[in-house]
Amino acid sequence: MSFDERVEAKCINTIRFLSVDMVQKANSGHPGAPMSLAPLAFILWRDHINFNPKDTKWINRDRFILSAGHASALLYSMLHLTGYDVSIEDLKNFRQYGSITPGHPEFGSTPGVEATTGPLGQGFANGVGMAIASKKLAVKYPDINHKIYAIVSDGDLMEGISAEAASIAGTLQLDNLIYIYDSNKISIEGSTDLSFQENVGKRFEAYGWHVINEINGEDTEKISEAITDAKENTEPSLLILKTEIGFGSPNKSGKESAHGEALGEDEVELTRKALNWNYEPFNVPKEVNEHFKEITGRKINYYKNWTSKNLTKITTDKLEQGWATKTLKALSLNEEKDFSTRDVSGMVLNKLSENNEWLI
Repeated sequence: MSFDERVEAKCINTIRFLSVDMVQKANSGHPGAPMSLAPLAFILWRDHINFNPKDTKWINRDRFILSAGHASALLYSMLHLTGYDVSIEDLKNFRQYGSITPGHPEFGSTPGVEATTGPLGQGFANGVGMAIASKKLAVKYPDINHKIYAIVSDGDLMEGISAEAASIAGTLQLDNLIYIYDSNKISIEGSTDLSFQENVGKRFEAYGWHVINEINGEDTEKISEAITDAKENTEPSLLILKTEIGFGSPNKSGKESAHGEALGEDEVELTRKALNWNYEPFNVPKEVNEHFKEITGRKINYYKNWTSKNLTKITTDKLEQGWATKTLKALSLNEEKDFSTRDVSGMVLNKLSENNEWLI
């Protein structure tokens, strides 16, 4: 499909500046990652993620997890542009008490947010769990074919929890898992070389992942090709995206100062000039709105086609009310024998699984 490159560039800069404006208005947050990840986000939602903003619990939606939760302004920008119930006013209330746009994504607070993230590595592991659940569901319902996408950061991959989750994902060959590693080599303290010099690609190959190295974070065509490659692979995939934190900022791009604080009014204006962005804060150009409506329309058409064929047979399967209580009443233990709590826990889970095929 051919897309107007001029409109594409304008869409990407809209994502960038909505994120910048949110952080600047709050005078708090992380502008650098959203600025560098805007091309990726645009390509993900345009070309790959299946969603319906009017049915956020659709069973076969693709899941997107922002494991790098500090980049939440990026996610909120995308949710607004793709028609979720996240308004410009919500974006203006970024990081304010009681808003639906908290500093880090919170499941249940914001339509379209799939997981609470912020503690590094947490979203990485959540996604692996979702991928396992999806595979189990697909055994009974073969038309379940959604993917789990995530953006993970240097900090995520430094955490032990991501190593454990990556290992089991490789062992189980979770080919429905596509993670994009934002390799900007910057932390809040400076270069990641201060504490993180390992070869991430080789590590994930050792786990049994399909690794695509050295993707230019500004090359939308290469980004989309890499994601397509990952979707067709038979292993979990890690796409290593080379980005420049704070892209477009004349004085802060590529520096730790772009990571965890507002750019400042002067730098925001310089960035607007550098990227030829002649719009007021929180302004979404008409042609950008129209383009995103077209994107969302295509996704909703896919949703309608899929649900018309598959939804009834899935939603009619329900557990009997009170099944757990009835099951456990049938479990008897020899009171004369001592059992460890660990053993009893195993007995209970095994008994429950007899009447609940979804229990893992």
